[in-house]
Amino acid sequence: MNKNTFVVGFMLFAIFFGAGNLIFPPKLGFESGVGFWPAIIGFVATGVGLPLLGILVATRYEGGYKKALEDIHPWISILLLGAIYLTIGPFFAIPRTAATAFDMAVIPFIGGTDTVALFIFTLIYFGITLWVSLNPTKMVDRIGAILTPALLVAIIALVVRMASILLGGEHENTLDTMQNPLITGFIEGYQTMDVLASFAFSVVVMNAIRSKSDKSSSFIKQATLASIVAALALAFIYIAIGWIGNNMLLTAETLADVSAKGQNLGVFILNEATAQSFGELGRSLLGLIVTLACLTTAIGLVVATSSYFNSIFPAISYRNYAILFTLIGFGLANQGLNAVISKSVPVLLVLYPISMTAMLLLLVNLAMPLPKLAKGLPLVLVTIVSILSVMGSELVSGLPLKAQSMEWLPVAILGCIVGFIIAKVVPCKASCAK
Repeated sequence: MNKNTFVVGFMLFAIFFGAGNLIFPPKLGFESGVGFWPAIIGFVATGVGLPLLGILVATRYEGGYKKALEDIHPWISILLLGAIYLTIGPFFAIPRTAATAFDMAVIPFIGGTDTVALFIFTLIYFGITLWVSLNPTKMVDRIGAILTPALLVAIIALVVRMASILLGGEHENTLDTMQNPLITGFIEGYQTMDVLASFAFSVVVMNAIRSKSDKSSSFIKQATLASIVAALALAFIYIAIGWIGNNMLLTAETLADVSAKGQNLGVFILNEATAQSFGELGRSLLGLIVTLACLTTAIGLVVATSSYFNSIFPAISYRNYAILFTLIGFGLANQGLNAVISKSVPVLLVLYPISMTAMLLLLVNLAMPLPKLAKGLPLVLVTIVSILSVMGSELVSGLPLKAQSMEWLPVAILGCIVGFIIAKVVPCKASCAK
């Protein structure tokens, strides 16, 4: 690996290292108890491994996922990418950035959730978001380029300091209530939404890699090596802050108080760890960094989502899309962080199986070209099964791997095989009849 590989690797790391994602590993770490390692491995699989695999798959298709999905069927591309953009945009990720920033930067100093304070905070937050989104400049990218290293340094300092505190203690997390930690961690990784981001921003990421890559070396090779660098860095961060959550001493009274105040457990653990490590000044500084990082993410998502829908449905202007998506984010953020997260779960349980199926099909297609029907049919079947599973329908209760929440996988495989056979048999019958 050369210096350029690390530069590209860090760029990939910065793209997927979102401030909003920091709240999930500590919560998972605490709740997993004695099952910490399988739980965090599952989380890393979907929070790190699959997104970077998604980018590597995209690098093999000119035009990324948008063009690859259009080749299967134009409506598959529009419906899947449209749903992804709405999810990582106004309906979940954008409001989550604001709610996370409020919980990190404001709640510790007012003692609990407050609807008026949340309203004022989000009004200012989304006012800035809309203003910059309507006048996008490179300034946001430059600020983001400063904030990511600052956030990374802050998290590493927190991990080192907390390790020195916790390793000297006698607390051991003996919780043993998680029935299947590996699968639970795997599904919790959906919350990062990074697999969806790898679909939405594949072309942007590929162009960025090309601009930074060494022209004398293979693009695929550099993207692969850079992905390994980014994966190791992301895995380290998630495992480290998950370990902090697993080793934090939280009494039943503390947990009850957090719940009563409507606070998010992951945010609470991060705040408490920072206060223990660096005092109130340190907590204030981390809150400020997270807030600014969330703000730049929200601006980027409004711009990207508005640009995508304007390109698909140009009758509505970019400006109107930006206003609409900002207002939706503002309204949803005022439900509070826990509400935003809980309402995103059913949607992610539908979208993730579809996205993973598409990724796997396009991966197989690289080694063994598949007919369009062998790619389209499994996507349709997995969509139906995922929706029925979220609805709790008895029609899918007996499917293989249902207990592991992986019932979509056998369906995808079967759909691919059936689609492949039909695509081969039907043309043969047509030619034989002539």
